[in-house]
Amino acid sequence: MKEHSRPEEQERDALDLSLVIPVYDEIDCLPRLLEEILAVMASRSESWEVLFIDDGSTDGSGEWLDRRAEENERIRVVHFAANAGQSAAFIAGFHRARGRWIVTLDADGQNPPGEIPKVLDARTPGVDLVVGYREHRRDSWWRLFQSRWANAIRNALSGESIRDTGCSLKAFRAHHLRRVPPFRGMHRFLPTLCRLVGAHSVVEVAVGHRARQGGEAKYGMWGRALPALCDLFAVRWMQSRWIGRSFFDEDER
Repeated sequence: MKEHSRPEEQERDALDLSLVIPVYDEIDCLPRLLEEILAVMASRSESWEVLFIDDGSTDGSGEWLDRRAEENERIRVVHFAANAGQSAAFIAGFHRARGRWIVTLDADGQNPPGEIPKVLDARTPGVDLVVGYREHRRDSWWRLFQSRWANAIRNALSGESIRDTGCSLKAFRAHHLRRVPPFRGMHRFLPTLCRLVGAHSVVEVAVGHRARQGGEAKYGMWGRALPALCDLFAVRWMQSRWIGRSFFDEDER
């Protein structure tokens, strides 16, 4: 793994905000995605960066991002030698991000970067996590069917009430994300895992959605259904066995 960035950029919590975006063979989507990110973030008052995790891309995505990083110091790129999966990419990003808040986003452009301010502006005092939900989805009926059933099962078994866990656009207090247990499939359960490590107040906000901006979807229903179900049982087990941080804060008598 290598990072295209300066050593001083490793300082944790040096910025207000980090955007963390896994990338795997998304060369067709990246130019528009980055253009939109830079445009919308230019109007924000926070200090910020965008951190792309190149998850072993072979289509030139990593090289294209490196060139953009050379042109703009707000852009950082971490490279994996081989494809490790979305959870591994997010974990790498969470631990390298310099922002006190982290916004997650997919590289396919289906969540328009123009919706980022909606999520950020929902961070009222005391809020630990903001979850976007896709109000008007631009997906096929089959994908909508899959998503609704998967979400219902996930909520039923985990005791959650998140209406759209599949929406990539979310904002977290960074210290919660750095405490979540790392495992493959972790990215599907980030709100639940953040609650385990101490997050309390979760807010949901409606965000836009659009068709994929290029390339091809990386996952089909059968390629992710069984692993996701196994991961869900693992999360349910963790919920039942978790030793919360409050135990460590008890006064000794």
